[in-house]
Amino acid sequence: MRILLALGALAATLAAAPAPVPLPERMADTGGGSQLITAEAADPAATTGTVTWWDRRGRRWVKAGSAPARFGAKGLAEGATRRQGTNTTPTGLYGLPYAFGTEPAPAGTAYRYARVTDRSWWCQDNGSRAYNRWVEGLPRDCRAAESEHLVAYRAQYAHALVIGFNYDRPVRGRGAGIFLHVNGRGATAGCVSVPAGAMRRILAWADPGRGPHIAVGTRGGPTAITRY
Repeated sequence: MRILLALGALAATLAAAPAPVPLPERMADTGGGSQLITAEAADPAATTGTVTWWDRRGRRWVKAGSAPARFGAKGLAEGATRRQGTNTTPTGLYGLPYAFGTEPAPAGTAYRYARVTDRSWWCQDNGSRAYNRWVEGLPRDCRAAESEHLVAYRAQYAHALVIGFNYDRPVRGRGAGIFLHVNGRGATAGCVSVPAGAMRRILAWADPGRGPHIAVGTRGGPTAITRY
């Protein structure tokens, strides 16, 4: 009888426990849209974590999917003060300007999708007028050694979303070419990466008309994802 009473009390306690508050509802800002991607690491030194994509339904955020994520080889750094070439993933809340890939867009992709060609580069040369921009053919002021030949990363860039870090008004030296893309062999040079299947699902889910953003951060501390 005592065991039955104890089990009944435990069941009542569990039934009364409030449901956990979804991560987006604990954030300072979600970008104002009804879709959100969160990329969360345990701490700034972490190179792995979780990417989750969310839908806002009425007043609630509902998880649409999740996948293991990889971050920069040197962990994560505050986006507002990050420096280029540090192999860190910038934390913060960012827009997602457009998608691209070496492969055709997955079925259901609503985002503007640019196909990578042999002439596609991402200019990362701080001295170039095309800094932190896609270019078809390198401009004279953009050095190849300071840029990324996109087709050279055929697997990682099979499908990708541009993360709007340092994008609208680029600050020289802060960083360029930060994407959400398919996993490579290990940690990234500063991007966020997920398995290929997850990347396809994200592109089929994301609707630019719903204003999706991506929030990148840690569970706590100065770079906590809830601060953004």
